[in-house]
Amino acid sequence: MSKHALDLARLAVACCALLLLTMAAPASARTVTDSAGRQVEIPAKVNRVFAAGPPAAILMYILAPDKMTGWPRAPHAYERPYIAEQYRDLPETGRLTGRGNTVNLERLLEARPDLIIDFGSVNDTYKSLADTVQAQTGIPYILIDGRFENTPAALRLVAEAIGVTERGDELAAYVEELFAEIDKGLAGIDDKDRPRVYMARGPNGLETGLKGSINTEIIERAGGINVADPGDASTRRGIVNVSPEQVIVANPDTIVTWDRTFFEAVWSDPLWANIDAVKHQRVYLAPSAPFGWIDRPPSVNRIIGLRWLPGLFFPARFQPDIREETRRFYKLFYHVDLDDAALDRLIEWSNGKP
Repeated sequence: MSKHALDLARLAVACCALLLLTMAAPASARTVTDSAGRQVEIPAKVNRVFAAGPPAAILMYILAPDKMTGWPRAPHAYERPYIAEQYRDLPETGRLTGRGNTVNLERLLEARPDLIIDFGSVNDTYKSLADTVQAQTGIPYILIDGRFENTPAALRLVAEAIGVTERGDELAAYVEELFAEIDKGLAGIDDKDRPRVYMARGPNGLETGLKGSINTEIIERAGGINVADPGDASTRRGIVNVSPEQVIVANPDTIVTWDRTFFEAVWSDPLWANIDAVKHQRVYLAPSAPFGWIDRPPSVNRIIGLRWLPGLFFPARFQPDIREETRRFYKLFYHVDLDDAALDRLIEWSNGKP
């Protein structure tokens, strides 16, 4: 079948589904205004939610895992112990947005969601996709702003939409208290006294996020200065590849990474040997199970990273008991009780050289 014919067939399926959904729609419904300002009519009761990508899946797992239709990507073996047992084997649904989107309309309709949620950027591209998918399937689709500072509002907005308001208020209050604590601790610190930080992504460490990127905004939120600063407000923000020479010129005094391959190799790699962060053993491996502490993906999982990073950046000002804070966070947000062995595996090299 040609691509055109296949597209027409898919559209026919979608239209039939839309007609059926419209005929079966409940008389009562609500209107939600999402982060993009779109007014979306959703069912009075939402029982099944399709996460458009990993950030939205984490948001849903944290708020109401029983309402998830599945994971965009099935959890890896090392991630599974840090996810509540009853949710580890939810089906793999694929993703609607981001790199490697794999969901077509038929697969989406088979999941029978009452609502689609995307969490992250809310620019025109994502608005257009949401409008198109909603029009073709009849499934309400809301966009939620995924910026760090919007986390409490995002938790409350989604919690209200899916009917778990009390849960949303509890988690939002935790985040607000943490933000206030960090702001108080950072007050009065001059730029010259802030760490100059490089976030090393990938096995060679030569991928990073420019200042202002959603993938690296945790650096600034924790009080650091992102050395990957283009210095031009008009320059696009996002993930970029850099050269070893650019890192050498930037000469960060602190490096954070979530890639174990890079972390284990950097200490003996001559390309990195003269960088201050390596010379002074200020390269830190962020825990990454079940989700990354500093990124990967940029979702609510970064909140525990905000407990961790300020203690590395400013040890005289922030001295959290990271083990106990991690236990608390994982219980409250991830529905799991961590024993000592699980904690040891999680944060084994998070405070310096192996």
